[in-house]
Amino acid sequence: MEPDQNPNVSPGKRTVPSASWGDLDLAEGTLQQLRDLEQLAAEARSSSRVGDKAPRRGVIALFIGDAAPAKARAAAALAKWLGADLVTVDLSGVVSQYIGETEKNLRRVFAAAEESAAVLFFDEADALFGKRTDVKDSHDRYQKQEVDYLLQRVEAYAGLVILATNMRDDEALAVIKRPPVAVRFHEP
Repeated sequence: MEPDQNPNVSPGKRTVPSASWGDLDLAEGTLQQLRDLEQLAAEARSSSRVGDKAPRRGVIALFIGDAAPAKARAAAALAKWLGADLVTVDLSGVVSQYIGETEKNLRRVFAAAEESAAVLFFDEADALFGKRTDVKDSHDRYQKQEVDYLLQRVEAYAGLVILATNMRDDEALAVIKRPPVAVRFHEP
């Protein structure tokens, strides 16, 4: 059995976050965007009441910029503030060369996150924002289907999903159908 076919291997790493707002050394504008996101995520989390028939919509956030460690610490601080676990997803551990395995891996990630109402953090999500319209062969078509499936799951998730990218705003924002909250990471 190949390693990525093992159902006991989790492509998402669940942690109880320990970072706090005081651990972040960010520009004031970025901190304000994070506080605004914190408020939106808290409102979305509390809007679901027992017995509601309408599906709960979560919040999608794009962390845009070059400060990778700062983006990870900010995701952890948000999760801690919300009282939620943080599931960090390494897309290289999710994507498989075997047909159908990527979707299985994603189902496991989202099932585990939904079970604990965790914050999902897709670090290095640039692969999602690549050219998705150029389909030259069956491999490209299948890869596009995998990305479409992932984006569908992201948009349907009832909690907070954070996609970290180094791309420009317009490239990243064009991929998500439901408007995400963009947080731009700048050096202080």
